[in-house]
Amino acid sequence: MVLSFPPPTPAVPVAMAVRCPMETLARRLEERIPLNVRVDLSSLDIRKRPQEGVTENVSRHGARVVSSKPCQQNERLNVKSFPGDFRARARVVYCIPLGTDSFAIGLQLLAAAGNWK
Repeated sequence: MVLSFPPPTPAVPVAMAVRCPMETLARRLEERIPLNVRVDLSSLDIRKRPQEGVTENVSRHGARVVSSKPCQQNERLNVKSFPGDFRARARVVYCIPLGTDSFAIGLQLLAAAGNWK
């Protein structure tokens, strides 16, 4: 007697396979809110020039920012929103290229005050 089994189903649905790899590795403890706000990212190293970016999503303890310049992992930054009065000290958790002159920067917000908008 021959047993046949249905083909294995993927652990991650195909629709999710094209999303951010970080989403498949770990689930967030807090919800991210989609929000596009212009931000100024300034290194604590005054020799580095500030750069602009735009948030993709934010939460109480983190943000994902898209910028034209990369940041170093564990680099400390000052973050300011425009418009709004949000200010924060942040740590770069990851920086991955999205394409030509475009980088996704994951920030852990260490100390924050104000509102994004």
